[in-house]
Amino acid sequence: MKKLMLGNEAFARGLYEAGCKVVSSYPGTPSTEITEFVAKYDEVYAEWAPNEKVAMEAALGASIAGARSFCGMKHVGLNVAADPLYTAAYTGVNGGMVIAVADDPGMHSSQNEQDSRHHAIAAKVPMLEPADSGECKEFVKIAFDLSEQFDAPFIVRMSTRVAHSQSVVELCDRDEKELKEYTKNPQKYVMMPAFARGRHVFVEERTAKLTEYAETSSLNRTELSDKAEFGVITSGAAYQYTKEALGDKASILKLGMVNPLPVKLIQDFASKFDTVYVIEELDGIIEQHCKNIGVTNVKGKEIFGFIGELSQSIIAEKLLGVKCEYKEFGENVPVRPPVMCAGCPHRGLFYCLSKLKVTVSGDIGCYTLGASAPLSAMDTTICMGASISALHGFNKARGKDAEKSSVAVIGDSTFMHSGMTGLVNIAYNSTNSTVIILDNSITGMTGHQQNPTTGKNLKGDPAAAVNLEELCKAIGIKRVRVVDPYSLAETEAVIKEELAAEEPSVIISRRPCALLKYVQHKPALTVDTDKCKSCKACMKLGCPAISMKDGKAVIDHTQCVGCGICQEMCKFSAIK
Repeated sequence: MKKLMLGNEAFARGLYEAGCKVVSSYPGTPSTEITEFVAKYDEVYAEWAPNEKVAMEAALGASIAGARSFCGMKHVGLNVAADPLYTAAYTGVNGGMVIAVADDPGMHSSQNEQDSRHHAIAAKVPMLEPADSGECKEFVKIAFDLSEQFDAPFIVRMSTRVAHSQSVVELCDRDEKELKEYTKNPQKYVMMPAFARGRHVFVEERTAKLTEYAETSSLNRTELSDKAEFGVITSGAAYQYTKEALGDKASILKLGMVNPLPVKLIQDFASKFDTVYVIEELDGIIEQHCKNIGVTNVKGKEIFGFIGELSQSIIAEKLLGVKCEYKEFGENVPVRPPVMCAGCPHRGLFYCLSKLKVTVSGDIGCYTLGASAPLSAMDTTICMGASISALHGFNKARGKDAEKSSVAVIGDSTFMHSGMTGLVNIAYNSTNSTVIILDNSITGMTGHQQNPTTGKNLKGDPAAAVNLEELCKAIGIKRVRVVDPYSLAETEAVIKEELAAEEPSVIISRRPCALLKYVQHKPALTVDTDKCKSCKACMKLGCPAISMKDGKAVIDHTQCVGCGICQEMCKFSAIK
């Protein structure tokens, strides 16, 4: 049976068919759906972990126990999981272990364009890179087999285009795997220096064997053309672009195994052409490998650059001098920048922070949009959990005046991910810092996943719910306040009080995400145009449901959820 599948859905199908038993991940676009899809298979245990480090450690523990295991994350999540990853390369596995990392060329939903192949090389962990949904499924199954064959965790590198595009996948039955026997083996699994030294020798020997395997593996294949004018070495989504742009004008070496890379296979392929182009997204890793092994007739990054996604049109223009023709749509499509939704509970909080001219140390989540105009209420955003730690450092550097005029903002899920330790640092090392936890009762940015504060697990079953107030107090914060961000007066007053306090404090801004299905909205508001004075005070909120027409405020009833914040803003009672 064949089915059209997203890359992420096909990846999940591969986990199912390969007999994977334990899945632990943290949501991160573009990898999130892998875990969501695999959770639909009852034969597989799946969970959302608090962060990627915990997820990888859980998956490694399951592997050591003898089960085939998986953990998934986006590229910046691999940074969080790097600690266990690098040591997992030494311990190896018992049951096969596969790790998905989804890179985001073009930064569609990310703060950087990190190339995860660097982690694979540095950790000395093998990496595969599929080019379509069919390969996603098959490469996962191959990765599990190779993981057990070579005693190594295997990374499968995804990208936004491969994860979210569709192609045909052939469905097969599940190959149920019995648990492998677990035998106590400190020399393999206890990475104290005396044992780790021996395992490093194993890692280097394994890399040599994997390089030899890469020379003849079906994962790497040559596609020769009689009409070829030059050769191309490529992988992943770039392979699809190359095929569409160049057709039979190029012979192609498609690399499905991108770490370790073959040597003789590349040398033999390159020897057939005067010029070989390396077409790869982000960094020039394959190109540099070619030069390192004496292949000097390669060109790559001087033509295609290091920034953003590639495309068929870019490749055709760079290599063939042909510009792709586009059909004009004919309609004037309005620009729609990213914006917090109508009724978003974070809007009122950010309005108050902007009004008070508070310095805001921001974090990763849908609330990062608080940095956008007209609110412009965020000064920094670095990485998950950094808002609290950065605020502490900022206040230590600038002193008492900064403590009275700066806050950190962080979502409930992000706080559980990596914000708690920053708050411990504030309590332990004593700054009078004010931290605002934006509790919208869900992990909003990645599509409404549960987290440890929501009281439900990945499958929606009841689970232990972390009490944020009690947790903050246990950490050492005595002042913990809860506000409703739909009440601007209350929110502003509490922010002022906590900034003035002579000790660290936490404000929990609590209101469920407006998009949650169980949230009951009020009727849409309307504007009395006779009373509207065109002052545009309501426009300061940046609500997408409010606009100006013929000099008067207008509310789109299809978007408005009746949150009432704009009513509080209007001094003329024009909004009803």
